[in-house]
Amino acid sequence: MADKELTFWDHLDVLRRVLFRIIGVWFVLAVGYFIAMPSLFDKVILAPCNNDFVFYDVLRDIGETFHLHDDFFTQTFHVKLVNINLAAPFFIHMSTAFWMSVVTAAPYLFYEIWRFVSPALYPSERRGVKKAFFVGTVMFFIGVLMGYFMVYPLTLRFLSTYQLSAVVENQISLNSYIDNFMMLILCMGLAFELPLVTWLLSLMGIVHKSFLRKYRRHAIVIIVIVAAIITPTGDPFTLTVVSVPLYLLYELSILMIKDKPVEADEAETE
Repeated sequence: MADKELTFWDHLDVLRRVLFRIIGVWFVLAVGYFIAMPSLFDKVILAPCNNDFVFYDVLRDIGETFHLHDDFFTQTFHVKLVNINLAAPFFIHMSTAFWMSVVTAAPYLFYEIWRFVSPALYPSERRGVKKAFFVGTVMFFIGVLMGYFMVYPLTLRFLSTYQLSAVVENQISLNSYIDNFMMLILCMGLAFELPLVTWLLSLMGIVHKSFLRKYRRHAIVIIVIVAAIITPTGDPFTLTVVSVPLYLLYELSILMIKDKPVEADEAETE
């Protein structure tokens, strides 16, 4: 209760300390990743370029189990990157270390946000918000892992082997690879925050359970379009792999939020 007596400048000072702690954690992680980057780059970031990547092995096992001989399941795959910018390796070294620190610091970021807002909440609200932050953190990392192990490898394999003309040879630059790698993985992590965002919107009275149920069919179409944009491979398998989790997230959002109060519905009909 004492926190409620703080002045505006006191709250601003608390926020300043929170920001300094978050930046400090990001900086320490970034330095650690910068030091470990030569090993991480080969074993983690460039792993989808190699034919022995775990997801490609899974596809080959599926093909052998069900006797599928399509190139999608049997394709031998390897990508060789080229660098055409003198300073690119150094700047990519720094930027990759920074973004990896941002991703891995997400739990601490949610924790600091929770500590900042919790004093202003009632006990019942604290339980709900604490649960939401925990679920949001878990879902973010599930999305990141799905982006790394499934979405990006499928996208890379399709785009790197796609040819507009037989006389045009594909040469993938280091910058292009890293930009797409970071974008897709972060997009998948943020996409898995849909239940948390929906829950927050429901608290503000913007979204209700009946609204999401009413526009479920529209949501399915949007989800398929988003999945097609994220993974432009065009094959049904990839669309299904991405669309089904996104649709399940939509249904989870419906389960997490409450419906509009009955009194409000009756007032609107009158």
